[in-house]
Amino acid sequence: MNTSPSTTETTKSKANSFLGLQKTWFKKAIKYTWIMFGVIIIGLPLYMFLVSINLFGLFGEMPNVHEIENPKNDLSSELISADGVSLGRYYRSNRNRSQVGFEELSKDLVETLVISEDHRFYEHSGIDIKGLVRAVFGAMTFSHQGGGSTLTQQLAKALFTQNQDNSLDGHLAGLGKWPKRIIQKNKEWIISVYLERNFTKEEILTMYLNTAEYVNQSFGIKVAAENHFQKQPDSLNLQESALLVGMLQNPALYNPAKRPELALSKRNDVLWKVYQHGYKIKTREQYDSISALPLGLNFKVQNENEGMATYFRTIMQNHLLAYCKARNIDLYNSGLRIYTTIDSRLQKYAEESLTEHMATLQKGFTEQWKLRKMDPWLDENGNQFKDFIAKRIKTTPQYKAYVKKWGEGDDSVNLMLKLKKPMKVFSWKGERDTTFNVYDSLNYYKRFLQAGMMAMDPTTGSIKAWVGGINHKFFKFDHVKQQTRQAGSTFKPFVYGLAMDEGYSPCYELYDISPAIPVPGGQWYPPNSDGSKGSGEKMTIRHAMALSINTITAQMMMKVGPQNVVDFAKRCGIESKLDAVPSLCLGVSDVSIFEMVGAYSTFVNSGIHTRPTFISRIEDKNGNVIEAFVPQTREGLNDQTAYKMVHMLRGGVEEEGGTSGGLPRELKIDNEIGGKTGTTNDASDGWYMGITHDLVVGTWVGGDERAIRFPSWTFGQGIKTARPIFANFMLKAYADKESGVVKGRFNQPRSGLPFLGDCSRHNDADSVQVVPTERWKFN
Repeated sequence: MNTSPSTTETTKSKANSFLGLQKTWFKKAIKYTWIMFGVIIIGLPLYMFLVSINLFGLFGEMPNVHEIENPKNDLSSELISADGVSLGRYYRSNRNRSQVGFEELSKDLVETLVISEDHRFYEHSGIDIKGLVRAVFGAMTFSHQGGGSTLTQQLAKALFTQNQDNSLDGHLAGLGKWPKRIIQKNKEWIISVYLERNFTKEEILTMYLNTAEYVNQSFGIKVAAENHFQKQPDSLNLQESALLVGMLQNPALYNPAKRPELALSKRNDVLWKVYQHGYKIKTREQYDSISALPLGLNFKVQNENEGMATYFRTIMQNHLLAYCKARNIDLYNSGLRIYTTIDSRLQKYAEESLTEHMATLQKGFTEQWKLRKMDPWLDENGNQFKDFIAKRIKTTPQYKAYVKKWGEGDDSVNLMLKLKKPMKVFSWKGERDTTFNVYDSLNYYKRFLQAGMMAMDPTTGSIKAWVGGINHKFFKFDHVKQQTRQAGSTFKPFVYGLAMDEGYSPCYELYDISPAIPVPGGQWYPPNSDGSKGSGEKMTIRHAMALSINTITAQMMMKVGPQNVVDFAKRCGIESKLDAVPSLCLGVSDVSIFEMVGAYSTFVNSGIHTRPTFISRIEDKNGNVIEAFVPQTREGLNDQTAYKMVHMLRGGVEEEGGTSGGLPRELKIDNEIGGKTGTTNDASDGWYMGITHDLVVGTWVGGDERAIRFPSWTFGQGIKTARPIFANFMLKAYADKESGVVKGRFNQPRSGLPFLGDCSRHNDADSVQVVPTERWKFN
């Protein structure tokens, strides 16, 4: 077949044209390849450099290397018990954050986090190229294949680019959301490289978990573990770790407290990844088994009303604020670790003992007043306080706020006070919903008995337990240190202690008769608790103190003198003002549980007074000790006097009819123990002070104010109101072999045992005879 010349030429022309196109395309391809190469190899690094130096303020400032090495976080300061348990934290604006070290993270938590969020974490240097390419391809093809951010980038983002005040934004950020986000991502890359250069992988993981944000304004894995499981991060198991890791992607969406089904699904997604990577879950059957487990939540958000030692934490906050102010430290974001002397086990037993007893006591208290068809508030003469609530209403915050708004006497004030509103109120059966106005609420709460308790190691001065009230959420006032009340008969040991110091023997005998004591305006005849002026029986002063005989205590006060008793009590550790009057012997002056426990400890500690202490040391966020606290000690008494007083206090248990004789038998077996009850004459206060060789415990029960009385003096006796708290606490402490509290004997004097006398002989010659008629004269 012949082909015409024109056809051949046409074919050649087409071929040449195609070859020309190929050459042109090839040249362009090479050109654009070099351009792309230049952009990637030269332009991108140059651009990143310009971002890092914030050229002309276009990109915004970068944190410097020092800030990257020392990232600034608002860290809550943590209160820690002597046995290493977190008691609570102090933080601002509900931003609860606390740090942990890598060694405080469970292996399950670490592995789950890496597998779920960045399984090539140990292979890359901050930027995962494979992950980045996958993310870009997914975005271009509209097929989500996972994010490209590494854990290091997420940390960089959390630390430096989520600045709420926009202080790191440059001029280009004003162009819109996408330019701002692109620059932010670029900064994340730069910071990630810095982080990888300056920190180990373990440190990066730890920083990431410490800065992670969870629900309820809680930050960091430590707070999250405590809030959701009441655990520390080193105790989290696989499924708990999976839940918390899953929440990281969207804490609100996967909040197990509000959206348990979504949280469970997300947890199981994380567990599926764990299974795919072969960590712990090796078979599908194992996965099905563990994914079927419930969430296992023990959700409780930490606040000032929840958890252990709530009253102690509040008192400590006031103390620490003053301490930090003097040193220019911000308590709420400096990450202090405050190591206290509180023992979490003993604190738990103290709270349980007080709560268990007070719930029962309150029931009897309420029933007794109902039978009398009276309210529990009485005036100075023992008559019904008719306008008690009307007067007290003027002390409430609501009344003061209304008066400030409308003025005193305005009808609106009374109208608002009587306006009923729905509210939750405290009850011993749990919070209950009701509708109250301010009058109703005050009338309701003033009927509750309150209590306080403190336990201390008499040798070291370390406070081991502190319970300031029955419920911190509804009753904020602390009854251990903030409150001072009449001590009643628990003050008597200071009268007898001075007698021991002056040479009297516990066997010294006196008649149970009421002495005539001159006072301004006449004479005072102190009665016994039953109202009588004595039985006329002759008894030793040890027996008299054991039975709490007022008449004999008053006679001893006559012998040693009121001012001398005041001085002696101060030597023991009482700090409150004491009135040097004859009735002081019956405890008419106000004192606190805090100082009474410290003073009784002087007897147990061989006469050495150690002021009660509650902090052992304070560390900064890096673990450096800011200050270690040494107990303040001084010699209050000689060891002979102190030991004789221990012997006197043991009389309450050992003497027939002693007010401590009713302590459970288990406490007395193979154990030396002593104590003193106290009840005020107006039936407002019940006390018990208990001593052992390694613990001194003070308990008080009464109303929020003196006008609130027990139904009778008998009902309000310390033997019934306060002593059971001590007894239950000691039983629990002794039952726990790890509590550190053991039975034993009191320390004997270094100078040898004092001559205590053989009281069975009632030999007055064993005591020093003193005739101090001029010493007790009352002016």
